[in-house]
Amino acid sequence: MIDPTPVLEVEHLQIDFLTRRGTVHAVRDVSFTIGRGETLGLVGESGSGKSVTAQALLGMIELPGRIVGGDVRWKGESLVRGPHVRRTIERVRGQEIAMVFQDPMTSLDPVFTVGSQVVEVLRRHRRLSRKAAKARAVELLDIVGIANPTERISQYPFEMSGGMRQRVLIAMALACEPELLVADEPTTALDVTIQAQILELVAKLQQELRLAVLLITHDLGVVAGVCDRVAVMYAGKIVEDAPAADLYATPAHPYSAALLRSTPRLDIVLDRLVAIEGAPPDLRRPPAGCAFATRCPFAIDHCREEQPRLEVFEPVPDAVGAGDAETLEELEQPARTERTVACFRAAEVREEVLS
Repeated sequence: MIDPTPVLEVEHLQIDFLTRRGTVHAVRDVSFTIGRGETLGLVGESGSGKSVTAQALLGMIELPGRIVGGDVRWKGESLVRGPHVRRTIERVRGQEIAMVFQDPMTSLDPVFTVGSQVVEVLRRHRRLSRKAAKARAVELLDIVGIANPTERISQYPFEMSGGMRQRVLIAMALACEPELLVADEPTTALDVTIQAQILELVAKLQQELRLAVLLITHDLGVVAGVCDRVAVMYAGKIVEDAPAADLYATPAHPYSAALLRSTPRLDIVLDRLVAIEGAPPDLRRPPAGCAFATRCPFAIDHCREEQPRLEVFEPVPDAVGAGDAETLEELEQPARTERTVACFRAAEVREEVLS
């Protein structure tokens, strides 16, 4: 079951990057929450601000980047402001919030064995002896599904396949038994079969350890069977946040609908793949109105003149009655059932999808 009380709260987060050609407003007023045991998918095309948002959760924004507004709170404690914020981040990072990066070949050190890298995490954060840390490292490799962990622990990253390296990164992230796992494109550059195995592993660990998971990807197909909620990002903003089933069935933002249309399907044969025409705006000079207006078939003058706010679009009806607690538990309904959309014409978008 999902605990509705949020463990992570991101409120009006704003992140800029200083460049010679101007200031890039990479993240612009992003807000979301994650409850204990909940899986939130953060999706959007490359450059939408997903990875930068994730890095802010762990205090990894460094010059030329800077957090210029908003807050990130972990169990009510700010990770952005305060006299002891650096000490708080050092305590939380790795132990309570862990991250799986998108490219295991660049995330793992090629001159050290995978075992020594897992052991280092355990000795630094858990203060284990070398012998105890090595035994725990073998156990972790076994948990993430690596065969013959006692032998694999002595191998170097280049001796492993891409899927095995990604499993090692997941083992390192789980070493300190965190409460929130941030998975940044964990299936990038993996073939479809290995992608499915990695996603199945993340879902299995989430259920067994009651982890909260933030899954970042540009592939809507990846989050379909894993996430409770999906937040869609475009040009540094969240444009729609909804329960996964409802977003897939009836997207209410034109960008969400366009992403779904551009995803190839086995049950529909097309002469050409559907593409989203145009390009994202230059975030050194964000538009005055909706950032998607120049690519949107629903756009009107109001869309180009004023930025729509992320607001509750409509209550999403519960899938079961209030008294049917057993069925509710079986379906594992998300703690948050409302949908928020940043679009002046959300009703028209949804109606077209339904028609």
